[in-house]
Amino acid sequence: MDDEALSRILKAAGDTNRRKILTLLVQEGALRVTALAAHFDMSLNSVSKHIKVLEEAGLVTRRTLGREHFIAAELEPLRLTEGWFGQLKSIWELRLAALEDALVSKDDDND
Repeated sequence: MDDEALSRILKAAGDTNRRKILTLLVQEGALRVTALAAHFDMSLNSVSKHIKVLEEAGLVTRRTLGREHFIAAELEPLRLTEGWFGQLKSIWELRLAALEDALVSKDDDND
């Protein structure tokens, strides 16, 4: 697992505005930066900074046509987070199963 990439993804997704940008892109498809910024109560420069963080995490891609910049969601990197969360879930499921076995065994011993 690429720990640095996972950290970039989690950091990028850790900000409410960046999650809103990513959600909007998933719902609407690729948008011009200016059209994207129109959805937020912040400067174009601030939206651009959030986009840059998302780009660095690989969660969005940029396509330039003339002077227009189109931003699109790229969800493939989320497989890293799915894998990591899946590992955590598996560990907890094993621990809960062991706890259940211990409790059942204790109940059986008390009978």
